[in-house]
Amino acid sequence: MAARILGLVLLVGFSVFCSGQSEKSVTYDGRSLIVNGARELLFSGSIHYPRSPPEMWPDLIKKAKEGGLNVIQTYIFWNLHEPIEGQFNVEGSYDFVKFIKLIGENGMYVTLRVGPFIEAEWNHGGFPYWLREKPGIIFRADNEPFKYYMEKYTKKIISIVKKEKLFAPQGGPIIMSQIENEYNTVQLAYKESGTRYIQWAANLAIGLDTGVPWVMCKQRDAPGPVINTCNGRHCGETFTGPNHANKPSLWTENWTAQYRVFGDPPSQRAAEDIAYAVSRFFSKNGSLTNYYMYHGGTNFGRTSSSFVTTRYYDEAPLDEFGLPREPKYGHLADLHRALRLCKKALLWGVPSVQSISDDLEIRTYEKPGTNTCAAFLNNNSTKKAATIKFKGQDYYLPPKSISILPDCKTVVYNSASIVAQHNARNFKPSKKASNLKWEMSQESIPEMQQLETTSKEPMELYNLTKDTSDYAWYSTSIDFDKVDLPMRHDILPVLVVASLGHAMVAFVNGEYIGFGHGSNVEKSFVFKKAVNFKEGTNHITLLAMTVGLPDSGAYMEKRYAGVRAVTIQGLNAGTLDLTSNKWGHEVGVKGEKLQLYTEEGLGKVQWSEAKGAGPPLTWYKTYFDVPEGDSPVALLLTTMGKGMAWVNGRSIGRYWVNYLSPLGQPSQSEYHIPRAYLKNGKNLLVVFEETGGNPSGIKVLTVNRDTICSIVTENYPPNVDSWKLSGDQLKAVVDDPKTESQLTCPDGKVIKSVAFTSFGDPSGMCGNFAEGKCNSPNSKKVVEQYCLGKNSCKIPLNEFNSEKCSEPLKTLAVQVRCGRGKSASA
Repeated sequence: MAARILGLVLLVGFSVFCSGQSEKSVTYDGRSLIVNGARELLFSGSIHYPRSPPEMWPDLIKKAKEGGLNVIQTYIFWNLHEPIEGQFNVEGSYDFVKFIKLIGENGMYVTLRVGPFIEAEWNHGGFPYWLREKPGIIFRADNEPFKYYMEKYTKKIISIVKKEKLFAPQGGPIIMSQIENEYNTVQLAYKESGTRYIQWAANLAIGLDTGVPWVMCKQRDAPGPVINTCNGRHCGETFTGPNHANKPSLWTENWTAQYRVFGDPPSQRAAEDIAYAVSRFFSKNGSLTNYYMYHGGTNFGRTSSSFVTTRYYDEAPLDEFGLPREPKYGHLADLHRALRLCKKALLWGVPSVQSISDDLEIRTYEKPGTNTCAAFLNNNSTKKAATIKFKGQDYYLPPKSISILPDCKTVVYNSASIVAQHNARNFKPSKKASNLKWEMSQESIPEMQQLETTSKEPMELYNLTKDTSDYAWYSTSIDFDKVDLPMRHDILPVLVVASLGHAMVAFVNGEYIGFGHGSNVEKSFVFKKAVNFKEGTNHITLLAMTVGLPDSGAYMEKRYAGVRAVTIQGLNAGTLDLTSNKWGHEVGVKGEKLQLYTEEGLGKVQWSEAKGAGPPLTWYKTYFDVPEGDSPVALLLTTMGKGMAWVNGRSIGRYWVNYLSPLGQPSQSEYHIPRAYLKNGKNLLVVFEETGGNPSGIKVLTVNRDTICSIVTENYPPNVDSWKLSGDQLKAVVDDPKTESQLTCPDGKVIKSVAFTSFGDPSGMCGNFAEGKCNSPNSKKVVEQYCLGKNSCKIPLNEFNSEKCSEPLKTLAVQVRCGRGKSASA
């Protein structure tokens, strides 16, 4: 019966026509989504509402639109909205209705990823912890308890969205929804139960009658009318295609870099690689790409999954602070303009492919009987440039590049030739928020008899904390006689703690003895430390820690963490197993329960002046003034170890700067303080340090991208803005379009100084240029003439004196600094 229903819907589609000017039907065919009867090219970006405060939403949406996007994609985060069963919260940073309406007000569409499993490097994959404790539950399987709660939640979300009239047929911006998430990666683990479950999930979605298509990403066998889509970096090569001829090719996650975990080196993905991949996908019948992430934002509080950094997808086109990361932002914006010039050919033309060689290929879309024609010239070689002859003309292609010709004649864009500007990010210590005066208050180390809960063995950590805290105390006691301890002074017993993860600090008789932790790949670890035990009673106290709950893989409900076994090696009688010695437990640390990170909590403990480096498990507090200007704000924490930080009672997330990458650097040093968290006057900053650090080195920073650059070579095509479509004809906007260096300062600032210029063969990148063997002697003078004092400028490459430079193709590299000041006319 289920299969028959799905088949019927596939024939009918999603055509829902309603009265009213703003109400839109949404259907699809094998070419694209069809909105109100018109096929669409869709350029989408993931922006998650809880990863930035609501005050940032309007600017993020505005910049996404200016970057050429017409769709924003977001998950719905179940554990945010229903952290306690039956108590639903959609206010403040959780107000996804407000977020979706803002997108619609900006004339953009929305893709809603309902999940309810989302992964997303988000705590527990979006599942609330209470779901894990339901009797007999198996996540994401043909399991009655799980299906009951999944259906209840999904219907709740859809009812909210329908009530607010947010689906396109109701006049809202949502044109597509997603059920489940990347299930193919785990489906085999569930065998027949997985197959039944994915059919059930599809039926659930279709039965909700939203009037818009549903998708399942990374799901080769998406049932019935549900569209299977691609996630990855190169879906133009890896996607096997829709599982039905009537479904379009959609790319729901185009990874703009890679999320990072503590211990990772920087994550990079070149703008050229993304542009090539998107060009390739659209040249092969693709009609939607979604950049994951377009803005990653921040994992505030305890929201990140296991070991994931607080900063999320900072290498996206909009960085953690919402600043455009150039050239990624601009180069992709240019690509979107180029593809829109091809829209009529791509959506209504007849495709053809001409293979020139193993690496060279021409793909065209032509509409018979018209002048509508677009071409994609592809050089797949990563090492060699090439020349392709097409329609009687020769076209030069750099290595690993695609040229786009919206009229099958004119190159308006090449994926490897970046004419958009570059920039570099600067962190500057705030003058107004300097000279921090720190005070400290140390956590007391409890003994077993002081703890709330006892058991024979150490309790499992997830079940103990129930995701209410990162911390739980474990303590036991052991008596030693003199004959139990080694007689030699150069031999000490060794405390050995086997843990399932994630981290732990250890104390013996109230004294700190060490810190141990696992990694994202291997959560478990074995802690070993020599200890000078004493005669009589010895107290062993461990503070076990989680660093987020798991967010992926099969059977997530069966993951465990915490202390598993405790032994003491090197005693006179051999190894002593303390695992079943009776243990005391308590969730959370005292300062957390007293809310020492709030003004109300400060007076509940004694504070003293902090002088230099302090011990583990210490609370620090200070006040700072609002930093000058309106630039984003960050906290530099390189002198600390591991812990959490709060500003005016609001958590800015976990920090872990003593977990170094293989490059010998922290994975993250600066931590975002949204300006929305600040107030006029004094701002309270509280840091809980777990392993020991020096707060005197903490700095409040402002963040800018006022260092902007241009790197343009003579054979680059002019900027795509040089052309427009007039009917079926591609026409130049200006006479004789030419290659130019273009610079624009952000936020209305002007170019204050020229730091570097070279016309010849310069090397390096924005913020770190160097002259090559030849350089035009008048290069700086020309740039200053065109740019100083202006918000934006264009520099023709034919203005430079290159007589003494023998390079066949010369490059202009320019670096300038922007700042506040009077602007000359641009």
